[in-house]
Amino acid sequence: MVDLLLVMTLGFLGSFGHCVGMCGPLTAAFSLSRLDQQPQSHWQQFKFHCSLNVGRVLSYALIGAALGAVGSVLIASGQMAGVGSSLRRAIALVMGLLLIWIGLMQVAPGLLPRLPLLHPLAQQPLHERLGRAMLKLAGRSHLFTPLLLGLVWGLIPCGFLYAAQIKAAETGNVWHGAATMLAFGLGTLPTMLGIGVGTARLTSDHRSQLYRLGGWVTLAIGVLTLLRTGDTMTDYTGHAALAGMILALVARPISPVWTAPLRYRRVIGVGSFVLAVAHTLHMVEHAWGWQLDAIWFMLPQHQWSILAGAIALLLLLPVALTSFDQAQKRLGDRWRSLHLLTIPALLLSSGHAMVIGSHYLGTMQPSRWQQVSTVILGLSVLGVLLLRCRWVWMLFSLEKFYVPPVYPKSIRP
Repeated sequence: MVDLLLVMTLGFLGSFGHCVGMCGPLTAAFSLSRLDQQPQSHWQQFKFHCSLNVGRVLSYALIGAALGAVGSVLIASGQMAGVGSSLRRAIALVMGLLLIWIGLMQVAPGLLPRLPLLHPLAQQPLHERLGRAMLKLAGRSHLFTPLLLGLVWGLIPCGFLYAAQIKAAETGNVWHGAATMLAFGLGTLPTMLGIGVGTARLTSDHRSQLYRLGGWVTLAIGVLTLLRTGDTMTDYTGHAALAGMILALVARPISPVWTAPLRYRRVIGVGSFVLAVAHTLHMVEHAWGWQLDAIWFMLPQHQWSILAGAIALLLLLPVALTSFDQAQKRLGDRWRSLHLLTIPALLLSSGHAMVIGSHYLGTMQPSRWQQVSTVILGLSVLGVLLLRCRWVWMLFSLEKFYVPPVYPKSIRP
């Protein structure tokens, strides 16, 4: 019941921002389409949007049931058995990051690029044709038209909706999955109904304020999703932060074969910093209980590794705070030098993980697999550094494939 209330709260509070900004124009278009066909009283408009939203919420519930069924299969196979299972932790991590991403896009629309995953049909002719077809359908006066329209509307991809769908799959039960998506849909219902009936009464400034307010709410819920899972997420957030730093640093060298990391490199870097902060908070809260004096009773190598991790986090702070165009313009020549702090941060954080990480040498008697994992991580970091060096490409006669760094105009060689 608590989870359902949280999901409903997410839908209700998040809908003030995301739904107003993303679905509000479409809802208003439905109303205008009907008014173009024939005059509509307020009561007729209200009935239309009630039926429309009932269809949308019903569509959500059906999708939730299907996802719950998929989750039940994974539980039966042992993939999601237990709260601390690997798949459940991965789902919580993805859901938290997704909500943080959506929240940041609402708070600062120009800060992050639009991911195709979150807007799969946004710039395709298929989306335009679908929108025209739905608007044409909205103008018909058949009794079941708004219900059918809502069922179709519930199938349109939406980044905010993905988060609830992930939670539905995590339940591992058909009925629980349906209840999760039903709770989410009911949470969005007041806002969407209000938009349909009274969007014209809201000024663009008020809609913008609601959109950003909802962004802060979504961002907060995303952070809470990462933090509320307890110590089971400590290793996952730490590994994800390391993976993000590695991907951000190799984005330029591998861009000839894979361009996506370079396109979203700043976002990947900021995401790594957020994960590193979550990892630190997990450790301080769940392992030490905010008793920082416990560090003095640790083994010397563990103390040094904690210091290395803390320094790495501090190095990433100015990088994260300046990962936007305005900062690049203001810093000029110093911007690239500042962002090269990611390299020592990677070295320090990987050393931190090797020495104190439970998957590496952090136990008293590391197993053979933990020793192998340590070697693999060390070789991965070394590979990142080598890929960024021109002389390595020259050594193997591959210099034509080397992608040099892009300098600001004032310091280009």
